[in-house]
Amino acid sequence: MTSRYAAWRRRVQCAIGLLVLAGAMALPALAQSSAAARALPAGQRTVLVMGDSLSAAYGLRASEGWVALLGQRLSREHPEWRVVNASVSGETTAGGASRIVGELRRHRPDVVVIELGANDGLRGLPTLQTRINLAWMMGAAHGAGAEVLLVGMRMPPNLGAEYTRAFEGNYTELAERFDAALLPFLLEPIALDEAAFQGDNLHPVASAQPKLLEHVWPALEPLLD
Repeated sequence: MTSRYAAWRRRVQCAIGLLVLAGAMALPALAQSSAAARALPAGQRTVLVMGDSLSAAYGLRASEGWVALLGQRLSREHPEWRVVNASVSGETTAGGASRIVGELRRHRPDVVVIELGANDGLRGLPTLQTRINLAWMMGAAHGAGAEVLLVGMRMPPNLGAEYTRAFEGNYTELAERFDAALLPFLLEPIALDEAAFQGDNLHPVASAQPKLLEHVWPALEPLLD
């Protein structure tokens, strides 16, 4: 391990530690005050999805996206659960970090699915900042009493080997640190199929959405127990 990498790793760990501490101090009050923020039927539980355009059904009807399909599956197989899709096209991890507390207060989820980072990578944003933002979101969700499923992304090699390794490594290391469920790569079942993407070569077509749900489901379902 080079001294430069070791110093970077120490900065990351310190930043994450401070964020988690802040979240642990602030969020018990959130969990209590949000009790009056919404009233759900007795026994109703919530999966909150915080994602970007990949989860916001970009270029499709909302009902065609994998999150909407998840809602349909929950109604059939786990009717005590509902899904709230708080995904925003173009969202970065910074945007997600800025919204997470409000979404937790509004919906009081039992499970939070975090599918963010792709737009950070496409913009070449620093992987350290992406890591800190994701850590804040995960700490906030845990502080509010929710389980977390972290959904990862991968970047093309044109950004450089060091960047792509650090980007992908964020998800693995954060899942381990927070003892969270991990789906390493959302697009894995369709990544090599050009026909599975819209004309921009970034967003999956409607016919690919069931494949994404089938990919997410094995990582998500154990959190519904």
